[in-house]
Amino acid sequence: MPLHLSDLLARPDLRLSVTYDVPPHLLARTVEAATVSDLLSPGKWLQGGELLMTIGLLLPMEPAACRAYVRDVAEGGAACLALGLGQGLPYQEAPEPLVTAAEEAGLPLLTVPDEVPFIAVTKAVFDARATEQRAALHRAFATQRRLTAAAAGDGLRPMLAEWTAATGVGAAVLDPLGRLLAAGEREPRTPLAQARDLLDRVAAHGLRGSASSTAGGQQLEVQPLGARRLRGLLLLTGRPDDAARSVVPGLVSLLSLELERRHLRDEPERRRRSALLSELLAEEHPAPGRARDMLHSVGLTTERVRGVVVEAASGDGSRTRATGAGSGPAAPEPADGSTAESAESAESAAQEMAADLALAMPGGLVRVVGGTPGGTTNGTASGTTHDIPAGAPDRTPGGPSSPVVEAVVGEDLDIQDVLARFAPGRPAGIGPVTAPEAVRVSLRQAAGLLAVSRASGEPAEARQSQASRLLLDLGDRRTLQGYADTVLSPLDLADHGEELLATLAAWLETGGAWDATSRRLGVHRHTVRNRLDKAMDLTGRRLDDPDDRFDLWLATRIRRGGTPSPGPAGRPTSATPPPTPPER
Repeated sequence: MPLHLSDLLARPDLRLSVTYDVPPHLLARTVEAATVSDLLSPGKWLQGGELLMTIGLLLPMEPAACRAYVRDVAEGGAACLALGLGQGLPYQEAPEPLVTAAEEAGLPLLTVPDEVPFIAVTKAVFDARATEQRAALHRAFATQRRLTAAAAGDGLRPMLAEWTAATGVGAAVLDPLGRLLAAGEREPRTPLAQARDLLDRVAAHGLRGSASSTAGGQQLEVQPLGARRLRGLLLLTGRPDDAARSVVPGLVSLLSLELERRHLRDEPERRRRSALLSELLAEEHPAPGRARDMLHSVGLTTERVRGVVVEAASGDGSRTRATGAGSGPAAPEPADGSTAESAESAESAAQEMAADLALAMPGGLVRVVGGTPGGTTNGTASGTTHDIPAGAPDRTPGGPSSPVVEAVVGEDLDIQDVLARFAPGRPAGIGPVTAPEAVRVSLRQAAGLLAVSRASGEPAEARQSQASRLLLDLGDRRTLQGYADTVLSPLDLADHGEELLATLAAWLETGGAWDATSRRLGVHRHTVRNRLDKAMDLTGRRLDDPDDRFDLWLATRIRRGGTPSPGPAGRPTSATPPPTPPER
């Protein structure tokens, strides 16, 4: 237990006394150390929590000077001030100006009698602190033993329950996407939504850091879990004392070991899902019922799915840098790295990425394709297969042996978020949403987008693969800007030109829907019509002419930097220009 000022006053051997009626909350102050100083300004030499003792050799007696002295001591962080009394010392009782100044400042003022030397008070303080530290060490050892015993049980919850019972600090383990795996109590003390930003921040750094904050009056702390890859997150709710704080590294190690064991136990299931995906893709035209039943058997129950292809390693065979799931950038291959070593490194990176993606895709099917020179087949932890199917991606520049990760996921999964977390910076293609029996086609389109993704530096979606999309992504910016200026310059020069441009862009992106444009802009539909009529008069274009309409759409998109404007719910609208003329 911490040493409080009241504990020292209760010791009969010290015979300390208060000089005024000190409030209980001041007597509850923690004493961290004891020191002696007769300086007139000792505050700058204090660290906080000290019992400052003085004989008052230079103590001023003027009220204003006494107040300045006491204020300096209080601002230095002292827990209290003690005045030594006795024969041959400056004071035989506490002087009234000092007592008044201490009471005004809220600083406890004690007296030390003549028969008690300052060294006795100092030894008492440090003996009490040493006893406190020994007790904290014993509590830490006892807690660690309880956690180790719980680790021999089954799962995460016994360890978390023991931790909470021993320390009073809430604990929960979540997967890298922030989904709850286990908690030490029935309900986490802090709703996970309040800790979401903190969890995301730590997950984004992999194993390289922790973070803390406060939410709802509770202190929150997040620690990463895992050995070489991020396997989960530990959320602590509450303020651990010194004993509990010393056990946190042990708790992190035990939980990390359990998550690694769980990862190894899941290997057969990952192999089964990989084999199931190979079986699904082996048939050119699987029956709808059969394809749906195969996906339902692994929990993928959405009516529509999509294919995803990720290039797992660079062309030189270096390991992928999975910032969100890994522990940092991997070292490059040696300068004289052989083909076998390069292939092994690339396939290892693919396996790790596949395991991460399998964890992040509920019900999803994941496999690694390619990776072994000569095309021989050998099983791996992630279910790697080397029978490259029809429509497999062109792996240039990595060559035919460069592995890719293929996945089939539900249409409701935020695949962009998953790729940003577990495959940052890696070329990725995202196929269109299809029925389960047509997922082979979706994967083929996803594979074809890898080259676009390499050029753009971000995942490419099938809906963004039109010629206009490629022009916006890959075209020369000066040429594109000149094109936009040629089409839209009449509006730039007109009165209220910005309103006309915004109305034109919104109308084009809503597919020529007058009511939708009106709602988006917050104006009447007649206002929309009048603005567009004026814009067409200025540009000399016609909205019912397909060529004019496409020119206007492309020009407005270039002005927006190639990205659609936010829709009513804050989501981008479709990148495809409206294909049919409007109804006037």
